[in-house]
Amino acid sequence: MDKPDTAMLFAAGFGKRMRPLTETIPKPLVKVLDKPIIDYSVDLLEKYGVGKIVVNTHYLADQIKAHFEATKTNSEIIISHEEEILETGGGIVKALPLLGNKPFFSLNSDTIIADGEESALERLSNYWDPDKMDVLMLLHRVGDAVGYDGAGDFDLTDDGRIVQSDAHEKPYVFTGAMIIKPEIFKNEPIRPFSVYRDFIKPKYIQKDKSLKRVYGLIHDGKWYHIGTIAGVGLAENHILNKLVSI
Repeated sequence: MDKPDTAMLFAAGFGKRMRPLTETIPKPLVKVLDKPIIDYSVDLLEKYGVGKIVVNTHYLADQIKAHFEATKTNSEIIISHEEEILETGGGIVKALPLLGNKPFFSLNSDTIIADGEESALERLSNYWDPDKMDVLMLLHRVGDAVGYDGAGDFDLTDDGRIVQSDAHEKPYVFTGAMIIKPEIFKNEPIRPFSVYRDFIKPKYIQKDKSLKRVYGLIHDGKWYHIGTIAGVGLAENHILNKLVSI
């Protein structure tokens, strides 16, 4: 089975929760320990061996483009610019001609995924089974997440499928990293929509609130959500004090 060798990296958002910092700099270029957040995701992908990374842009797009023009990478970086912001689903649909026909990774550019005992992306790739999966999400235990203050996103069935639980607090939060089949977006128009909220959930959810062909894998390393300026400090302190290797 061919492993994913292409990735979609989301970098188009406004970063409103980080204002006023993001009034002059796009959120993906905010630095954690003197390194732009987006570069942590690029490093993770390159460590795994991804050869092509498609980065969508909208807000302050020229800065992100200039950053990659000035940064030496082993992967090919391709910019998919959006004149109107298309959210995650629309961003993927617009970028499909660049992503190719094989399953690909997608990652957010406002999180840091630190590997556990082995590469997080290697674990995802090894767990991926295209015969029974259309989507495989990397999840993290809510209580262990750094910088995350939400109530969680999902639960899991015994066989590893995602459950959209009605409980107020769910045990797992989506890290933003997943493997996804491009063909599930066939015939979708380019329009603003969320890949999970507006597409995966309504398409795959069943009566018991589990999602057919949508699976989750629990991350065994650390996950940092850089949603606010305070989140930057939390991540920096944790990385320095815990000596996490990223």
